[in-house]
Amino acid sequence: MACRRPRPVLLIPIALLAFLSVYSVAQSSSAASHASQATRKPSRTAALLDPGTVTNGVYRNKTLGFTCKIPAGWVLRTDEMNARDEDEQANNTGTDSQAAPAPASSAAGKVLLAAFSRPPAAAGEDVNSSILIAAESTAAYPGLKDVAQYFEPLTEVAKAQGFSVDEEPYEIAIGTKTLVRGDFHKDVASRVMHQSTLAMLSHGYAVSFTVIGGTDDEVGELIDGLDFGARPGVKK
Repeated sequence: MACRRPRPVLLIPIALLAFLSVYSVAQSSSAASHASQATRKPSRTAALLDPGTVTNGVYRNKTLGFTCKIPAGWVLRTDEMNARDEDEQANNTGTDSQAAPAPASSAAGKVLLAAFSRPPAAAGEDVNSSILIAAESTAAYPGLKDVAQYFEPLTEVAKAQGFSVDEEPYEIAIGTKTLVRGDFHKDVASRVMHQSTLAMLSHGYAVSFTVIGGTDDEVGELIDGLDFGARPGVKK
């Protein structure tokens, strides 16, 4: 029997991508609305997820084997975004029959890093550049075989938020790791919001790295801060 592709469910990282895009627009001060959510029992594997640490402007995750540079002066909102999601899950009753289930615990889906160039609620004339790294158990996606499948719901959510696809997902090598990357843009008044999402499957998780910036060059610089270590024989 052929394996069905994963349904575009609104799990934690995907829902937060929508939230992140809203808060990256200048002068945005209200949160994006989310679908009602039911509960799902987290897997044992997901409970072992390493949250990582931030030291001297660098996020490190030993389990997943990468580091990410955080630009100087940026503000971290990782704990707040995880707490926000837990609060919404507690308040929502899942009465919408068309809403997809989401994990009841951050053990199944978790924001590893949320960093912004200014506080999310602060007004500004430019795009609030940001980095969001999130992970969720692949058990939440029955039939998920490769990271390209994971991009199907990610792309659907980006389009639903008004983003246009610049280029279909493609492979990109960063150090010793090959990820899949998708690029998007969204016109916001006189500004253009550029978003790139990279994703991989590792240690039983679907891990997404999303950056938002005001220009392609800025997005590129943020992605350059992501490192999986140099390939043998390659000097950094």
